[in-house]
Amino acid sequence: MSAILTVDDSASIRAAIKIALSSEGYAVTEAANGAEGLDKASAGGFDLIVTDLNMPVMDGLTMIRELRAKPAGAGVPIIFLTTESDADVKAQAKAAGATGWLTKPFEPDQLVRVVKKVLAK
Repeated sequence: MSAILTVDDSASIRAAIKIALSSEGYAVTEAANGAEGLDKASAGGFDLIVTDLNMPVMDGLTMIRELRAKPAGAGVPIIFLTTESDADVKAQAKAAGATGWLTKPFEPDQLVRVVKKVLAK
């Protein structure tokens, strides 16, 4: 079973992600902001991270940059799930080490398809 970390300041978004992925057999751990996400991800053990961009305490871009600098975060795929669709922001995310991008609001089956595709590599 793959372990997935979801990082989002919205409890309802975290719940929607957890429901969509748990129903497919994934183990989902939640974090409410980038700093909490970084702490949990730094401990290792995750096969994939799904993160928001705009969050209090630490945003998703900063979290990715800091995580990519640690051994635990070097090879873990990271998907941005955000309301942002700006090309510059996408370029920054890619440069920081994001693997993929999904725009909110998202369809649960779309999220599952992307997760399965990323984890199949």
